[in-house]
Formats: sequence, C-alpha cells, structure tokens
Amino acid sequence: MVSAQKPQNISSAPVDGFSNIRVTSAWTFLQSIEWTEPWLLGLLMFHLLCFAFTLFTCRYYRLQICHFLLMVAMVYSAEYLNEVAAMNWRSFSKFQYFDSKGMFISLVYSVPLLFNSIIIVAVWVKRTFSTMTELKTLQLNRKAARQNAKKSQ
Repeated sequence: MVSAQKPQNISSAPVDGFSNIRVTSAWTFLQSIEWTEPWLLGLLMFHLLCFAFTLFTCRYYRLQICHFLLMVAMVYSAEYLNEVAAMNWRSFSKFQYFDSKGMFISLVYSVPLLFNSIIIVAVWVKRTFSTMTELKTLQLNRKAARQNAKKSQ
C-alpha cells in the first residue's frame, strides 16, 4: 500500500543567518538585526538626538524648518546611501544588511527620520490652527467693538 504523504508547508520567507528567525514581517526583520554592532548603536544614538532636537526646535520655527529640510534630504538620499553601504558593508558591519529592495535602510534609517518629520508637520498644523483661531477671535472682537461704538454714538 502506498501511503500518501502530506505536502510540507515550506514557506518562501527567508531565515536570518544570525538569529535563525524566519523573516515574515517588519518586526521579525528588526528582531533579526544584531543591535550590539557599534555602527548600529551610533545610528540609534543619532535617531535619539534627532528626536530630542525635534522636540527642542518646537519653539524655534526657522531652526525647525532647517531641521525638517535636512531630514527630508537624508530620507531622499537613503537609496544612494543603501547602494554605497551595500558595496562597503565589510568595512563597518559583521552582516550584509543592505538588500537591493532597501528594507533595512527604510526601517532603520528612513522611518525614524520620517517620524520626526511627521512630528514637525503636526506642530506646524497645530500652530497654524491656533494662529487662525487667534485671528478669528481678534476679528470678532474688533467687529463687536465697532458695533458697540456705533450703538453708543
């Protein structure tokens, strides 16, 4: 009698060589990174300083504009940075993280910068709404003052 074997469910998702985790999502991809490498620790420190600077510049509009434009330029240059890092990864890293699709550079480099940019845009929108509210309040106060002046004459 010939026994029918069940086909095995072999996923096409790659298994990371460092942590032996099957990479099926962005979260498992981030888990598969060896975060103790000095250049990754430096990148994390950069992002923490960038976040602190984003919070610090909330009161300084012109400085915040410069900070925003610099972050957007860094995100724009991520593709080029990924290509350069993919060619030279042996000089600073233990593993080749820089894939042709840019998953690593997008998650570890661009997403935190875009998060900071979103915070800045939210601050700008809040500031714009509050300015519009103040302007409308002033307009209504002036209109009420003119009407009161006409009534008292």
